[in-house]
Amino acid sequence: MSAVSLPLLQPARAALLGLAIGDALGVPVEFLSRAARRQDPVVGMRAFGTHGQPAGTWSDDASLTFCLAEAIADGFSVEKVAQNCVRWYYHNFWTPHGSVFDVGITTREALSRLRANPTQLQAGGTDAYSNGNGALMRILPLAFYRPDAPLAERFQLIRDVSGITHGHIRSAVACLLYLLMTQHLLAGLTPAAAYARLCQESPAQLRELGVPEQEAAHFERILSGRLPDLPVGAIDSGGYVLHTLEAALWCLLRHGTFAETVLAAVNLGDDTDTTGAVTGGLAGLHYGEAALPADWLAVLTRRTDIEELAARMALAGVAA
Repeated sequence: MSAVSLPLLQPARAALLGLAIGDALGVPVEFLSRAARRQDPVVGMRAFGTHGQPAGTWSDDASLTFCLAEAIADGFSVEKVAQNCVRWYYHNFWTPHGSVFDVGITTREALSRLRANPTQLQAGGTDAYSNGNGALMRILPLAFYRPDAPLAERFQLIRDVSGITHGHIRSAVACLLYLLMTQHLLAGLTPAAAYARLCQESPAQLRELGVPEQEAAHFERILSGRLPDLPVGAIDSGGYVLHTLEAALWCLLRHGTFAETVLAAVNLGDDTDTTGAVTGGLAGLHYGEAALPADWLAVLTRRTDIEELAARMALAGVAA
């Protein structure tokens, strides 16, 4: 393995495993309310539940993340990302047990358009109602692809990858802020310091990138610096991309271990697998693989495959 890839190898493994764990913790209780979680909080891996899957099973969040990671490992192009996503939905590529059991409506519609017209890569809806969290949930591998590229190039790449299923600029900005947070964590900052830098630098970066003021305004609460001070009742955990990003950052900033962070995310209720996945990627990146509970890793579906994919992604992404 190239020496240049070694610094990113362990973070890549921890991030992908952390995302998959967060997804798997949330799968059995997806769509159930926060009140239900207060009565019966998730404290570890469960079997069955909402989707009837074995313990340790991840869903579309991790599957589509791995589709992006595969594209990076295979000599990246947006076409490869799109093809992998179509292969997942129609041919069970990177599924945990050989079949798809969960997919968002916006993603499903976009992949249907892609299958009918494979050259129309920007298949995602572009209206404001197409801002579900289906692009954010799979964007994490871009943290390991050309991490030193200029900001404008990275944002265009984010827009291209997001637009496969979610074409509105709000989804792309959410993905950008998430990846900027990963960049700060990869640089060794604590979550609090990474968040402070995000709040300090991002408003000017969004202006530099030409993000319209009315769109940047949607992220004012995140970038105010006061997000971790909000009570849990102010944090939403449905499928809206802005809410998922807020919830993930809030959980990371309010808790002190990997397990506490991802369990807090899942126990917010509602879109538990995606909130868990987006949070788990950040928490895995920060706390590292050694902090991932051994009993959760022991039942995580296709763990060895995920680890091997992370290594290939880290090597190819830095070399690109």
